[in-house]
Amino acid sequence: MKRVFLIVLDSFGVGEMPDANDFGDKGANTLRSCFNTGILNVPNMQKLGLFNIDGVELGEKTPAPAGAFMRISERSKGKDTTTGHWEIAGCVSEKAFPTFPDGFPPEIIEKFEKATGRKVLCNKPYSGTKVIADYGEEHIKTGALIVYTSADSVFQIAAHESVVPVEELYEYCRMAREILTGDYAVGRVIARPFEGEYPFARTSRRHDFSLTPPKDTALDVLSRNGKDVIGIGKIYDIFAGKGITQCDRKIGNGEDMKITSDYQNRDFSGLCFTNLVDFDMQYGHRRDPNGYANALNEFDKWLGDFIVKMHSDDVLIITADHGCDPTHSGTDHTREYIPVLVFGEKIKPADLGTRNCFGDIGASILGFFNIDEKIDGTSFSDEIIIGE
Repeated sequence: MKRVFLIVLDSFGVGEMPDANDFGDKGANTLRSCFNTGILNVPNMQKLGLFNIDGVELGEKTPAPAGAFMRISERSKGKDTTTGHWEIAGCVSEKAFPTFPDGFPPEIIEKFEKATGRKVLCNKPYSGTKVIADYGEEHIKTGALIVYTSADSVFQIAAHESVVPVEELYEYCRMAREILTGDYAVGRVIARPFEGEYPFARTSRRHDFSLTPPKDTALDVLSRNGKDVIGIGKIYDIFAGKGITQCDRKIGNGEDMKITSDYQNRDFSGLCFTNLVDFDMQYGHRRDPNGYANALNEFDKWLGDFIVKMHSDDVLIITADHGCDPTHSGTDHTREYIPVLVFGEKIKPADLGTRNCFGDIGASILGFFNIDEKIDGTSFSDEIIIGE
C-alpha cells in the first residue's frame, strides 16, 4: 500500500463495553441514539458494513459489505480523546489520567495564578458553553481566567479574545502544562477562547496542549521508516507533535474533510490521520442527537465522493476514539466499543468480529506498509489484504 487514510469520527461509539457500568455508562450507545432520531441516512457507511458490525442490532444489514468491518474494545483505563487516540496508534494507557471532580486543589490554582498574574474563576467541572455564559461577564470585568474541568482529564482555560489575546491564552496554557505534573498530569490543557456578547460564542481557535506519549507509537515507527505522517485537525495536539511530519490544525468537520480531500489529491506515501471533532464537541457533549445524526449524514455524503476518488493502492479506515451518547445522562464521554470500517481496492470484505485493543488499528497500518515493528496491538492486515 502507498497511502492509508485514517479518519476518526470523534466519539462515534457503537454500544456499551462490558465495563461501562464502572464508568457510569450503562446502556450508552451513540449509534443507537443517532439512529433513533429517524433522520440518520448513511448509505455509504452502510455499504461498508456499519450495520453488520457485532452487536449493532439496528438498521439494515448489507448482504455483501464492500469492506472489512469490526468493533473494538478499549484496553486503556479511560474514555477520553487522548487515551483513545494513543491506543489507536499503539500506546495503551494502563493507568488512567487524573481527573478532578471537585476542581483543582488550592496549591495548583495558586501556582497558576502566580505564574499568569491573573485570578481564577470557577475551578469546577462545567459545560464549556454554560461556563462562559455563567462566568463570561465577570471575566470581562475583572480579567480573571475561567478555569474548569470535566469528567475527562482536562484543565480548560476560557478567555474572551478582547480581554486575553489568543497567543497570550496559549502561553497561559503552556504555563499550566508545566505546573500540571506528577499526580496532577492531566491528559490535556485546553485553550477555550470565546468572543461576542452574552451569551458569548466559542471561537475556532481552540488549542490542546497534550502530554507527550510515553513511548513510540505507529506514528513514530512510520516516520522513522521514511513515511509521511500527516495530522489533520486535533491530531498534532493529541500527540504533542510526536511522530508527525506534516500537519494542518484547523478545527471543524467541514474544513477538516476538505483538507483530507486536498491531501487525497496530493502525492504522498504514508498515513493521513484525520480527527473530525464536531461529532463530540458540537453534538455529543451538548446532548444533541439530531445534530449528531445530521453531522453523520454530511460525513457520509462526503465519504461517497472520497471513495470514488481513491487510488488502487489506498486504504481507508473509519473509526472512533470513544463514545459520547447524545441521549445519555450528563454531558460526558461514554465507555463504548468503537466501529472500524476498512475499504480499498486491495482490501477483501470480511467480518472481523470483536477485537480487544484499539491498537490493532495502528498495528494493521504498519502491516499495510510491511513494517515489522512491535507496538501495543495485533495486526489484522494479513486477514484482509487481497493476495495475502
